[in-house]
Amino acid sequence: MVNVGILGATGMVGQRFIQLLDKHPDFEITALAASSRSAGKTYEDATTWYLDESMPESVKDIVVSETTPEAMSNDVEILFSSLPTDFAAKVEPQFAQDYIVASNASAMRMVPDVPLVIPEVNPEALDLIEVQQKNRGWNGFIVTNPNCSTIALTLTLKPIYDAYKINKVYVSTMQAISGAGYNGVPSMAIVDNVIPYIGNEEEKMETETLKLLGNFDGKEIKDADFSLSASCHRVGVVDGHTEAVFVELDKEEPIDEIKQTMSNFKGLPQELGLYSAPKNPVIVKEESDRPQPRLDRGADNGMAVTVGRVRKDNAMDNSFKYVLVGHNTIRGAAGASVLNAELINEKFL
Repeated sequence: MVNVGILGATGMVGQRFIQLLDKHPDFEITALAASSRSAGKTYEDATTWYLDESMPESVKDIVVSETTPEAMSNDVEILFSSLPTDFAAKVEPQFAQDYIVASNASAMRMVPDVPLVIPEVNPEALDLIEVQQKNRGWNGFIVTNPNCSTIALTLTLKPIYDAYKINKVYVSTMQAISGAGYNGVPSMAIVDNVIPYIGNEEEKMETETLKLLGNFDGKEIKDADFSLSASCHRVGVVDGHTEAVFVELDKEEPIDEIKQTMSNFKGLPQELGLYSAPKNPVIVKEESDRPQPRLDRGADNGMAVTVGRVRKDNAMDNSFKYVLVGHNTIRGAAGASVLNAELINEKFL
């Protein structure tokens, strides 16, 4: 068993980490860190538990530590980070001097020597770890997972990108309120409303997707060579991001073939049989009214992305469009970091 810790353990994503890691066959939670308000308390006393499932007994009596390397237990090998961006930018590099940091935070994602990884999409990006350690003189390292909406989009684009030539992608998102955290969106703002702006979300989708689908030349990652335009919106759904995607190819391809290409997609996690890997990363539905967040966000324990309404786009040449749903706090956050850690464990530990 690999001993692991969670940074930002009392927040919503931190709680998802605990839920996903409880009874994990490879990882055991031995350390939890949070703000100074929580440090010194047991996790049960420090935390307002938000998830539907009860707080696992295994973590209730763990004493929460300060979020500093000095306060972290020496027996921990992997740290899962769900820290706020500004704080993560400061402390994650401090931890990475001696620990493996699997980060859900956005602070380091676009740093050139930091792997931004979806294991089914670009596992070769982990080769950047050697570059990172050499550049920085670290014994540990940082590996990041992308933004929640980026993960769902990129998982569906990867088989298309490999099989065809993509010219342009347009995406419009309808994002769940849990993506902003428990206190992130006031009820009076979201009830009977759609909020047409999520800070930095469009920029994250437009840059991270191209890095994920880019080529690693042994020293750096060269971005994928298509353009992507995103428009992001917050809607009154608790969990599950919905995205309407429009793809322009260099030539027309049969819609049935495109569906089959997405349905057949598998990656390294499926080959290795990693514990958290979905059997099929992309599930294609034929019903005219699917996917829906309430019905499809939990697909394969929340780790698969569901696609539907794959059809020709008559407004643009050589184009098709579809709708996807992905669970934003599982596949789009904690589950993504856990799957990254499972691949790291397979390759490095």
